[in-house]
Amino acid sequence: MAGHSKWANIQHRKGRQDKIRGKLFTRIGKELTIAARDGGNPEFNPKLRMAIDKAKAANMSKDVLERAIKKGTGELEGVEYVEMTYEGYGPAGVAFVVEIVTDNKNRSAASVRSNFARNDGNLGADGAVSWMFHRKGIIIVDKGDMDTDDFMLQALDAGAEDISEENGKFEVVTEFSEFMAVKGNLEGQGIVVESAEITMIPENNVEITDEEMAKKVMKLYEALEDNEDVQNIYANFEISEELMEKIGE
Repeated sequence: MAGHSKWANIQHRKGRQDKIRGKLFTRIGKELTIAARDGGNPEFNPKLRMAIDKAKAANMSKDVLERAIKKGTGELEGVEYVEMTYEGYGPAGVAFVVEIVTDNKNRSAASVRSNFARNDGNLGADGAVSWMFHRKGIIIVDKGDMDTDDFMLQALDAGAEDISEENGKFEVVTEFSEFMAVKGNLEGQGIVVESAEITMIPENNVEITDEEMAKKVMKLYEALEDNEDVQNIYANFEISEELMEKIGE
């Protein structure tokens, strides 16, 4: 399965939704501020438009949204954020790509290095594992009463690369460069997009079947997730629902 539903299921089964929700506005706020550096008009700034859509989907208030944008455009004083990416390996040889947004590079470098070192992982050089991933667009649509075949034809006509159905949701995968166009085409056909994001999908996943190893992999994933400077985490592992439920008990 593609990355979006996979991580959503992991987060749900691990009972971490409240903590994730608590950090969501902070992450979206950083995303809005960074995107707004390229201009505060979403009509001419696709990155900002996507961040605004994400903020609205998360029910971020208009005042908070606008304040984050104004910090990016310089209309309000704000923190100067820097984007960085770290790559490395975790337990069982799982590849991790970690995207950082920070106002203190030294603090972030030390904290991410500590996350890996304390959880049986090792940081690598730039490009060490990112070659295993492809940057894609993921669009989630609630199936509702739509016919699966009809929707798949619509999505393919809109420019989608792949479509799957799981748990009452359609997951549409697009090329990175076609993401906004496909999203716009679907919405133009009256299809309501539940969420849309750019992600990194691995070519192959490491299947984790051992309970202790699964715990170790998830411990590193969760340590990174709890890191205040971490914006996105991509990893190439697969754990069955049964095993995930077991280690979450």
